[in-house]
Amino acid sequence: QVHVVESGGGSVQAGGSLRLSCVISGVPVSEIYTAWYRQAPGKEREGVVVVEKDGFSRYADFAEGRFTFSRDIAANSIFLQMDNLKPEDTSMYICAACSLYFASGQCYGRTSAWGQGTQVTVSL
Repeated sequence: QVHVVESGGGSVQAGGSLRLSCVISGVPVSEIYTAWYRQAPGKEREGVVVVEKDGFSRYADFAEGRFTFSRDIAANSIFLQMDNLKPEDTSMYICAACSLYFASGQCYGRTSAWGQGTQVTVSL
């Protein structure tokens, strides 16, 4: 079974930075699609970045230029560096892994894992 556990959320002022981490177990990170999603209360889950097995990443427009994905193969972990945070980035950030691919917020694969989320709060 695949499991993911996020950490690194917190509260920052606008313009600040946070680095989220996600440890993946059950499959090598290089053999699975990974992603960061976020969901705020009353809103639909939205993709932040989706990453293919080879590490190629696609960012949402709001994340482009401010958020940076990275991964550590040896630690089997993925990360999300978030800079220049804005109040509208306040949300629960969720790590996900999928054996095939992500589309429209869903995993289209036989194996998937979604974390519990880590809260990010950005204040003025």
